[in-house]
Amino acid sequence: MADDTGRLIGKPAIRIDGPAKVTGQARYPSDELLQNPAYAYLVTSSISRGRVRGFDLAAARAVPGVLDILTHESVAGEVKSPLGPDGGPTTTTLESDQVWHDGQIVAVVTAETFEAAREAAHKVVVDYVAEPPSASFDSPGAEAQPRKSDPQRKDPAVGDAATAFAAAPVKIDVRYSTPTQHHNALELFTTTCVWDGPKLTIYEPTQSMWGLKAALARQLSLDLANVRTVSRYAGGGFGGKGAPTSRTAWIALAAKRLKRPVKLAPTRDQGFTIATYRAETRHHLQLGASRDGKLTALIHEGWEITSRPSGYNVAGTATTSRMYACPNVATKVNIVHADRNTPGYMRAPPDTPYMFALECGMDELAYALGMDPIELRRINDTQVDPIDGRPFSSRSLMKCFDQAAAKFGWARRNPTPGSMRDGDWLVGLGCATSCYPSNIGPAAARLSLAPTGKATIQLAGHEIGTGAYTLVAIIVADGLGLKIADVKVQMGDSDLPPVPGAGGSNNAASTANVAAKACEAVRGKLALAAVQANDGPFAGADPATLKLAGGALVGPGGRREPLEKAVGRVGGALEVHVENVPQGLPPDAAAGLYQGRMAMARGTGRKDVTAFAFGAQFVEVRIHRHTREIRTPRVVSAFASGTIVNPLTAYSQYMGGAIWGLSSALHEVTEIDQRSARYVNTNFADYLIPVNADIGQLDVILVPEEDDRVNPLGIKGIGEIGIVGMNAAVANAVFHATGKRIRDLPIRIEDLL
Repeated sequence: MADDTGRLIGKPAIRIDGPAKVTGQARYPSDELLQNPAYAYLVTSSISRGRVRGFDLAAARAVPGVLDILTHESVAGEVKSPLGPDGGPTTTTLESDQVWHDGQIVAVVTAETFEAAREAAHKVVVDYVAEPPSASFDSPGAEAQPRKSDPQRKDPAVGDAATAFAAAPVKIDVRYSTPTQHHNALELFTTTCVWDGPKLTIYEPTQSMWGLKAALARQLSLDLANVRTVSRYAGGGFGGKGAPTSRTAWIALAAKRLKRPVKLAPTRDQGFTIATYRAETRHHLQLGASRDGKLTALIHEGWEITSRPSGYNVAGTATTSRMYACPNVATKVNIVHADRNTPGYMRAPPDTPYMFALECGMDELAYALGMDPIELRRINDTQVDPIDGRPFSSRSLMKCFDQAAAKFGWARRNPTPGSMRDGDWLVGLGCATSCYPSNIGPAAARLSLAPTGKATIQLAGHEIGTGAYTLVAIIVADGLGLKIADVKVQMGDSDLPPVPGAGGSNNAASTANVAAKACEAVRGKLALAAVQANDGPFAGADPATLKLAGGALVGPGGRREPLEKAVGRVGGALEVHVENVPQGLPPDAAAGLYQGRMAMARGTGRKDVTAFAFGAQFVEVRIHRHTREIRTPRVVSAFASGTIVNPLTAYSQYMGGAIWGLSSALHEVTEIDQRSARYVNTNFADYLIPVNADIGQLDVILVPEEDDRVNPLGIKGIGEIGIVGMNAAVANAVFHATGKRIRDLPIRIEDLL
């Protein structure tokens, strides 16, 4: 419990939803108990480009228990085409006979049992008119074009980078690439839809409660008030559950046709094509520097794969152009259209691939200069955004490097590549900068306080494994002077007040600040009632001097009034509904939440400051001199992310991100058959992910940082920063161990032979 002087914020707290999760009581969307549900199974295309000429459904309909089969021939026109992750066009499904990519939904079978639906789906015969597909960057027919720029997303530039690069005495001119990767959260992309008259309820794991609600209302031409989405927990999201997909509307339509609930549990391999993924990227990086290491030119051009109709891109140059002091910067982002499903958000969407190029490039420049890589970053550290000239709200980058380097033992590093050995193992040490913009969105919440000292807060937040329930409980308990156990948090239901989608690492900042504002509204009402009363200890006092602590209203001189008495003055219970609009957004930004629109005060788009969290990644690799087997025995990561509400879950988030960064460097790639434009390793047997044996000692340092300019509580998001830069740190360590630069991820044994 918070006392008169203590705070709960910043103290470790176990997850309040932990017992429910480990005992199986936590209800994930597909766990919802429904009366008499039918089961759906998807039929997905076996070609990557072309059209559906027709279907033979006789054998499928003959399977006992089959109820209905949806194809474009039977339901086209009944659902509006979905929008892509960027709000623009994307690939379609049953809206027409067009096949945009392999694994596209071409039919939906419903039956009395899952087994019957699956059997029938495999008996659906599809007659295709196939065309030669384009799989990726170098495929015939792939179309490249500069991305469309808008006022919010311009290609950052300053000075004359081309001239400065040509004149630089030390320079590097290199190319890098990162592969396609898929989210593969443990929980599949399930959907359950239930109709009650005109009202539709969707049970689906989502990172955007109100966004999904609004998308389905648009696609099905429903009143927004008649759509409800429920996702009390999501079994991992990582961005893959951030935007609506085409499956949901068709399951809703199937349920409407059958007049009964319909459940869909797609297979693991279908998840590779019916949802989004991280697109492969290419980078051309040019860095110029004076002989003392100061950057004089930075030119970064990127290319990203997307689908034929979509313009989606992540454009990480907004980050790379701002990392270091440089007077001359030029950037450009291109998109390449291929016959693939539309990509989307994936943990640190722009920063993971684009910072790989920059941080490997900084390491290469350090070697060209004969300079320690940390010192090169120190020389080019800056407290001012080099693109916009704004100050950083706070920037503790070198504190992170110094603390991580000390714990890692960087001082013992022999800088000569291939010089450090342990028996048959080549030892390499690498480092890289980590960062992520600090974002916050408008949010709403409803908070009630009973005379018993029990509080309930309601908001349509998202628990995707990050500890969101616990974070909100800490904020409310801290603000109301209660025990965490006395706070009930209700989230995961669009019938509750809207908050932004859980993406862009805004979740903690957005929900915590609106919860704190609700607590202040409660305190203010209690304080005003107390000073206006003639029979209490605070009669005539200044209400601003009263606070809530230790289960009481507390004033100067130790005067106290129990909550039961204080709440009683305003009635049987006190309830407030508040909205919080962050600095930098228009006052009507909150209104958009109720329409499913998500505004965001972005770390790179504010007018007063540029706001980032920063970190430093250090990794030791060991490479066997004969077999070239790669091991990662040690990782040290340090992060400065403003106010840490719960160090326990923060540590977990940082650690998970670092592990995923190692995975991104050494394991993960979605293999693509270049002839057929098909993903070929759509399972956990062939899609490589790290296990315990792949990760040695992993230390995370939480570097203290106070930032009173980023938002009132000083919170910076931490969900995504942990992965950023780790892929580059590994690649830099591999070079240090072997003297061989691997510029294309993932790094495999065959690359080092």
